[in-house]
Amino acid sequence: MSAEPSLPTTSPAPRFGVWLIGARGSVATTAIAGCAAVAAGLHPPTGMVTETAPFAAARLPALSSLVFGGHDTVDCPLPKRAEHLAEGGVLPHGLPAAVHAELIAADREIRPGGPPPGDTGRTQDEWIDVFAADIRDFVRRQDLEGAVVVNVASTEPAPADGSLPPSSLYAAAALRAGCPYVNFTPSTGLHHPALAGLAESSRLPYAGRDGKTGQTLLRSVLGPMFLQRALAVRAWSGTNLLGGGDGAALADPAAAAAKNAGKERVLADTLGTTPEGEVHIDDVPALGDWKTAWDHIAFDGFLGARMILQTTWQGCDSSLAAPLVLDLARLTVRAHQQGLTGPLAELGFYFKDPVGDGPSSLAEQYTELRHFAERLRDDTSAPEAHR
Repeated sequence: MSAEPSLPTTSPAPRFGVWLIGARGSVATTAIAGCAAVAAGLHPPTGMVTETAPFAAARLPALSSLVFGGHDTVDCPLPKRAEHLAEGGVLPHGLPAAVHAELIAADREIRPGGPPPGDTGRTQDEWIDVFAADIRDFVRRQDLEGAVVVNVASTEPAPADGSLPPSSLYAAAALRAGCPYVNFTPSTGLHHPALAGLAESSRLPYAGRDGKTGQTLLRSVLGPMFLQRALAVRAWSGTNLLGGGDGAALADPAAAAAKNAGKERVLADTLGTTPEGEVHIDDVPALGDWKTAWDHIAFDGFLGARMILQTTWQGCDSSLAAPLVLDLARLTVRAHQQGLTGPLAELGFYFKDPVGDGPSSLAEQYTELRHFAERLRDDTSAPEAHR
């Protein structure tokens, strides 16, 4: 009697971790819930650049392959946070219930952040070890192919001394755990001088800083327009009204200064000079996760004619940021698979203050991003400079 033919066995599809710093915040919750919703076909991937045609062949991780965890200093469970966001109109009504299982699964993988203000119980290196161990345990426990660490926590003030602020402790922990790192905030992260050697020796890709979601996104389009049309910008002033966690964090003048540095860099890079004017940020708690940004641009035309352009941007930062966080996680994971190392300047499209050398105009940055996607298609096409 002949033996039954054996069926071919297939190995499970690889899964990849996305470890979020600020994992219970509005941006993180929106990203986790949104990823589950899009993967299940409940909503279209609106706002996700990596889901458009030019990126279809880049061999990016599927949204269904992403597993979430992270650090946070607050203890509000993700399902409850998602309910609050739905009540505020950030998430569609009914979505928290539809993706409840995914929110619960991610919430189980959130570990306490830190250090608390004034903590003297551990040294900075010990905190880095604790955070790195959390990330390694997550990768091992979930049997992941790898993970990327993305900072989406509230903006912190720039450090006043040589010590490492919390964002830099998390960044160092990511590299110590062998994971690529993305800083979606204006906080210091890997920009601290003390981490320059670690960033270089880690041979890991990293990207940042400060996600370009609203007012600065518009500036990166309008700035080149004035330059290309030879119109002289005399002054560029702005005001931001926002609530939620970002509004509270940016009520601190030092945190606001860190945020505004990236906005100013975009103008300086695109115009070749820094015009008069500054950006004011006002905390309006009643606005919740919504924001309004005004820009007032004074410029000269032919024969010195004085003219004004005013813009108003009203939107929800969490909804604007979440698809970009998912884009960056997928692109950075794929870059790591390709063996790319160091600053990913090609991801400057997503940031106010990008690492590495690259163009400052949004259109040119998008072209660079598309070229990057083309290189990711082929395992052997990674540029030698990144090796």
